[in-house]
Amino acid sequence: MQEEINRDCKIVYMGTPDFAVAPLKALLDKGYTISAVVTIPDKKSGRGQKLSQSPVKLFAIANNIKVLQPISLKDPQFTQELKQIDPHLMIVVAFRMLPKEVWSLPRLGTFNLHASLLPNYRGAAPINWAIINGEKRSGVSTFFIDQNIDTGQILFSEECEITPDMCAGDLHDILMNIGSDLVVKTTQAIIENSINPIPQSSINLEEELKIAPKIDKELCKIDWNNSSTSLHNLIRGLSPYPCAFSTIILDNKESLIKIYKSSLNNLDLNLSPGEIHTDKKNFFIVGCKDGAINIDSLQLAGKKRVSIKEFLAGINNISSIHLK
Repeated sequence: MQEEINRDCKIVYMGTPDFAVAPLKALLDKGYTISAVVTIPDKKSGRGQKLSQSPVKLFAIANNIKVLQPISLKDPQFTQELKQIDPHLMIVVAFRMLPKEVWSLPRLGTFNLHASLLPNYRGAAPINWAIINGEKRSGVSTFFIDQNIDTGQILFSEECEITPDMCAGDLHDILMNIGSDLVVKTTQAIIENSINPIPQSSINLEEELKIAPKIDKELCKIDWNNSSTSLHNLIRGLSPYPCAFSTIILDNKESLIKIYKSSLNNLDLNLSPGEIHTDKKNFFIVGCKDGAINIDSLQLAGKKRVSIKEFLAGINNISSIHLK
């Protein structure tokens, strides 16, 4: 009976990055009918400005799924294509905000997978902000889409631990896998009408509501006058993308440097903010407001990412280095 329900339910799936590929694959593996995939238009990228296709589109093509790539989600032609498909359900994972004429179209509704424990961390960058803010736990939530961003009624949620040295990339992969299972669970519950939607306004929060706005360049710039804990959280919360950066003074020349990995240093070195302490071979310690952090992996502008040992091996005049 469940297999028949799965086959008869026409699903339109909307998503773009790798994070959205895993739930789509999970749905296919469980026998659900994906009538079409909606993703962003192809765009030029790289030095050759070649057209690149989104990970979701590449997966859809490989699995013979119809692909729609509207420039505008309000385009009447796009809406008409959806009406012709006549989906029972639409699923959104890491995509754009939908107009009402789109999300209200399916008879079973449209639900979204969000990479946070809603209502906290609504917005574009929930994974990054959870780590930047030093959270000990995160998770994923599914909810029915409404007219606002990430405010709809919650269907299911699943949480996970954030370990002290976990970076945004690590948490991304964990939530992607947890989210895939949650999308399948939510889909089946909606089809079987066994859901109990919970208004986000009914959830009691222990603290003030936390948000997750889009990451901008100013946030990524390291201020060494901040505390060691906040800087360590910022570095891991922005790694591997877009990455925290600083300005390095090397041989009396300024250059940008991306910092991918750090660790807290508990030694009492009495370094001023941005001051360097190193043995020139194995460690590279930078002073902060209240102590210091170890830099473990970095990338000089125009170079590849390297470990700190590789970086130090390529520096001739180590005494000239300073960060600001």
